Amino acid sequence: MTEKTAEKLRLDKWLWHARFFKSRTLAAQQVAAGGFRVNRVVVRKSRHAVQPGDVVTFSKGPYVRVIEIVALGERRGPASEAQTLYRDLNPPEAQPKPERAAGPARRDIGSGRPTKKNRREIERLLGRP
Repeated sequence: MTEKTAEKLRLDKWLWHARFFKSRTLAAQQVAAGGFRVNRVVVRKSRHAVQPGDVVTFSKGPYVRVIEIVALGERRGPASEAQTLYRDLNPPEAQPKPERAAGPARRDIGSGRPTKKNRREIERLLGRP
């Protein structure tokens, strides 16, 4: 590697090295879908070059992640090594917990769409054949 290539790294590759995404392809798809900012500038290209000192902002699940790049890294190593590549400025633990979904709606038995038997009784009451 020359000095110029060691100074910067593609955004999708760095996200993969830092273990924010399971694959580089998934990282590239998420960047292309939008919602990523590097130093407050919206980025839609996975080839955008990042360097130490840049701040990357994106949503991951219900949380908004604000990450400062500390190092670029040379490989996708273990999680302990990946955590040395960045400093989390807005950790998920500090953010309010999202409300859980209540689950499927409940309805009383007999409410909602009538059964065939109920429909025939209604037809009979209305005087229809």
